[in-house]
Amino acid sequence: MNVHDWLRNLPVADTDSSCKVVELSFNKGSRKDFFRNTTLQYLEKGDLVTIEGVGGFDIAEVSLTGELVRLQLKKRNVDEFNPEMKKILRKSNERDIETYHITKGREAKILARSREIAIALKLQMKLSEVEIQADGKKATFFYTADDRVDFREMIKQFAGEFKLKVEMRQIGIRQEAAKMGGIGSCGRELCCSTWLTDFKSVNTTAARYQNLSINQTKLSGQCGRLKCCLNFELDTYLDALQQFPDNAEYIEFAKGRAMLIKKDIFKNLMWYVLEGGSKHYPLTILRVKEIIRMNAQGIKPEEIEAVDVTTGKPKEVELQFVDVVGQISLKSLERNDKRRREQRNQPPQQQRRPDFRPQDNRNNRPANPENRPQQDNRNNGPRNPNNRNRPPFDRGNQQQRPPQPNQPQKPPFKKD
Repeated sequence: MNVHDWLRNLPVADTDSSCKVVELSFNKGSRKDFFRNTTLQYLEKGDLVTIEGVGGFDIAEVSLTGELVRLQLKKRNVDEFNPEMKKILRKSNERDIETYHITKGREAKILARSREIAIALKLQMKLSEVEIQADGKKATFFYTADDRVDFREMIKQFAGEFKLKVEMRQIGIRQEAAKMGGIGSCGRELCCSTWLTDFKSVNTTAARYQNLSINQTKLSGQCGRLKCCLNFELDTYLDALQQFPDNAEYIEFAKGRAMLIKKDIFKNLMWYVLEGGSKHYPLTILRVKEIIRMNAQGIKPEEIEAVDVTTGKPKEVELQFVDVVGQISLKSLERNDKRRREQRNQPPQQQRRPDFRPQDNRNNRPANPENRPQQDNRNNGPRNPNNRNRPPFDRGNQQQRPPQPNQPQKPPFKKD
């Protein structure tokens, strides 16, 4: 996991007392290690540096610098002043970077070929990753195996075919999943590939304490083992279970013997079921302790006194069968059917048209009732409702308006 350097932009007061160790990542962050910066060069996150290798040099990327490296050293129990710690030689130049890319281009082909050789030798192992040194002199093969594997013959074939110094390193299945990476069932990146460094053993007892169903498919991670997150909340559940009474698996009632099936630490309830029955009875912790004390005295309580567990969800109404025969009236349909039969039995002259409409008698009206004189309104323009009482306009008596006395008359236009 790449740690965010929140002290990056803060000035360093004393450069002599600052941390000289740098965290470097290899092979795109699949492996990290600490190296001492003896070059006195200022390194930033993402810089490529050339470091000491086995019989040569290697190239790595700077992942963390400054005071936060000391916290990582303390977390992994690494001595900051260890004299055997490898050193950083220099910042990588163009020639080193070119050699690095050429060497990394061979890893995929070498991994495929090495798997073919392992299958041909019938070795019960799985090669998951190969990491070649930047100068091309050494290769580290990471593998997983359930039992001990004799791969001496395989190493001879690797050294003869690849012309490299071979190192075999066995890793666990969880470490392999961390190198591969992925998305968990929670929707986030795998814990082992981000921040989880120490892998503790996980068993089904942790799931039972948390009232989880023992379903191997749901409880297993991408590595095929139980999920590491089962241990995250286990201490909280163990602390909450301390207030529950012990030896409360079976309690006696007058109705029979009840068996404990579930402990709810959130509501402080214990769920019981009578032998031979299927109904669940939630009881409080105080009620269970009281029943245990009564059973010790040879008394079996008559009442169970179960708690009414209510939820915020509305109760669903159960649908019941209802007999609706005779409740629906068909008289309106019968009347319509009777009317159709009567119309069908009538003679054609008496039958009434279904779409009968009175005819328009506007064509039968007289053209000019009461011999009223017709007026020619074609030149009168559109009618104005405010001009109803005005006399008709007569164009024959139209006269030009005299010019206004205040307005000067324009002289006639003369053509030159």
